[in-house]
Amino acid sequence: MPMMDQQATVTKRRLSFDDDVIKKIAGNISNDIDGILAMNGGLMSNIADRFRDETDPTKGIDAEVGQKQVALNMEATLEYGADAHIIFDKLCQQVYNAIKRMTGLELIELNLNVTDIMTKREWANKTAEGKQETKERVN
Repeated sequence: MPMMDQQATVTKRRLSFDDDVIKKIAGNISNDIDGILAMNGGLMSNIADRFRDETDPTKGIDAEVGQKQVALNMEATLEYGADAHIIFDKLCQQVYNAIKRMTGLELIELNLNVTDIMTKREWANKTAEGKQETKERVN
């Protein structure tokens, strides 16, 4: 029977995370923040979305992942009338906490570029993602 208080003694250990893992954490967090309607990707990302059944949680997010630290660049569409400073503060805090908790890495830089603002109605009418969310809320 193995002893519970003994710890493994591995002399060389390394835990690493792919950029997409960090981008996915940030993307999933951004989906839960009021005032962020969508994360925006470039042209190739938008074309690829037309062929997917689900939206890509890494869309609009670039990550630089080191052994101890992470830097993120994000692009988003915000809700018209929402306070961008409050949204940004929530995003920074929640992404920092999630990355630290799940990976042990420290988020040292987060840049958010707001590429558009829309009312929820405009967003729902313009995007398949918005139409699906509206449909789910109504049913």
